Amino acid sequence: MPPYLLSVLLAALGGSAIAAPDEDKLGKAQGYPAGTAETWFTNESVRVGTFTSQGEIPGIFAGKSNVLAASDTPMPLLRSDREPSIRWDADQLQNLTVDDYLARQRVMGLLIVKDGVVQVERYQYDRKPSQRFLSNSMAKSITSLAIGIAVQEGKIHSLDDRADRYAPELAGTLYGETTIRNLLRMGSGVRFTERYDGQDDRARYIQALTRDGMQAAARNMTEREAPQGSRFSYSSAETDMLGIVLRGATGMTLSEYLTPRLWQPIGAETSALWRADKTGLERASTSFNATLRDYARLAIVLANDGVRPDDPQRKQIIPRDYLLDATDWHKVPQAFQPGKATGSYGYGYQIWLSPGEKRRFLLLGVFGQMIFIDPELKLVMVQTSAAAEAKPARLFKDANALWRGVVQQYGNW
Repeated sequence: MPPYLLSVLLAALGGSAIAAPDEDKLGKAQGYPAGTAETWFTNESVRVGTFTSQGEIPGIFAGKSNVLAASDTPMPLLRSDREPSIRWDADQLQNLTVDDYLARQRVMGLLIVKDGVVQVERYQYDRKPSQRFLSNSMAKSITSLAIGIAVQEGKIHSLDDRADRYAPELAGTLYGETTIRNLLRMGSGVRFTERYDGQDDRARYIQALTRDGMQAAARNMTEREAPQGSRFSYSSAETDMLGIVLRGATGMTLSEYLTPRLWQPIGAETSALWRADKTGLERASTSFNATLRDYARLAIVLANDGVRPDDPQRKQIIPRDYLLDATDWHKVPQAFQPGKATGSYGYGYQIWLSPGEKRRFLLLGVFGQMIFIDPELKLVMVQTSAAAEAKPARLFKDANALWRGVVQQYGNW
């Protein structure tokens, strides 16, 4: 019997101890151990343990973690009295449940919030709400928010300024000659392959930044394949350059800058950790660590166009105009629109843009980290995973199908 049908049967019989997918491969017998600075990203057997302790593993990127302190006034997350009967379809199967989804996919944590009220909160692989989950590339979107705030504060004069105006250490590099706006859209045109196979430009770049720091690693990228602004090409290095720009513009690291401007204002209940290189500069493209509930709090503020919904003063935390430019595919050039940037999704300012007339957007990270946001419905879905592959096609397909079912539970697709 397929595991997702078994889960339905056991649930009907009152059973609760359903095995999560591939527990043996992910280290259950060993208590889900964490990896090392050398194995944390590539070793499947330590993925669950690592993805909930990456901020504490010594020596990653030859640096340590910077801390974003929690808020003194956490955003309350009320809980629904009962879980909704969400249904979704996959392949030839219909009317699948949340239990079916968890039985099919290596999801560590799943949280669905509607109008600030938690509808679904599930964990697998012995994970707990108190644990910090690794963002992978969802961190890119957080970096983008820092840039937007810096523009509003006048620390950055214009997104059309070159990066080296604020980061002179990038002078003489292709990234330094690229505008901030084109870095935000991953439109520098600089050749950078990112296949996660250990043989790509990403691997070479990480080796260099671990040895010498990100500024030095930027000098290894020496070929511009297309005019900047003319095409989308996914590159984690471009987000790291934004972190360098932010520090040059503000005199602060991302963690220092965002703690009082974002992390505390959204009402984060737990401190976050952000891995830095040997120079103390965060990997702006990755390696942010936070609880599932705090990711949800961030998503709720994004769904409310940059405002904390429980704030009676309705203070704008994230600049609204910047956020709309970052998340509405109608506002981006054709090369970055859905169906053009990729076969399905578009790309705003370090945020993925859903096709369709309604504004919906995503934060995504490799191995299945996802945040789906529907501002119209004030609806968010947060997922952290330990997928077998960096780009898990089946997981992404199922997650999109589940998200469609969640949206249809509360409105129209």
